[in-house]
Amino acid sequence: MFILLMGPPGAGKGTQAVELVKKFKIPHISTGDMFRAAVKEGTELGKQAKACMDAGQLVPDNITIGIVKERLAKPDCQNGFILDGFPRTTAQAEALDQTLQELGIKLGRVINISAPDQELVKRMTGRRICKSCGATYHAVFNPPLKPDICDKCGGQIYQRDDDREETVVNRLKVYQAQTQPLIEYYQDKGLYTEINGLQLIEDVLKDIVSSLRGIQA
Repeated sequence: MFILLMGPPGAGKGTQAVELVKKFKIPHISTGDMFRAAVKEGTELGKQAKACMDAGQLVPDNITIGIVKERLAKPDCQNGFILDGFPRTTAQAEALDQTLQELGIKLGRVINISAPDQELVKRMTGRRICKSCGATYHAVFNPPLKPDICDKCGGQIYQRDDDREETVVNRLKVYQAQTQPLIEYYQDKGLYTEINGLQLIEDVLKDIVSSLRGIQA
């Protein structure tokens, strides 16, 4: 079961990835995790990526796809994976196709969890985090018992700069501009499925699993 998971910030992609890992017993592979692992392991590509990141530069596609290939070639990916955060451009998608072909892997489904921007802004701007223990809350969906006080440790709860409305709106604009060509790319290949992210978590999962029926495990 080789799955590519897409979705804008706040759509619930991370939550669904956790559930899919439990259900299908395949690894969830995010771009961030791959970079951190390559740097920690001290691979040649990891060293090159670290040099770029330390210099505040974007990691070039050739290094990124090399790290992706190293990760997908590992034994735990033989029976499937959930790839998250890559590709971000059609050029990267084409490079991924080549890499998967070299590894003898056929992508089974591209799943995009979608939700209207208005809902995503509400979800993301409501996020709150405890400065002391890192516990997470939501001003609407999961508020602390006492305003601005962490239930777990009594620490102060705050809103990250990344979760302020202006920043969130900008992030969503960038995401949509980047993602639309990718959606069209995978639609043309007959791999694309869009899932309504406004539903309850269990219903989103049910729709994802339903879309995967008939895909070779």
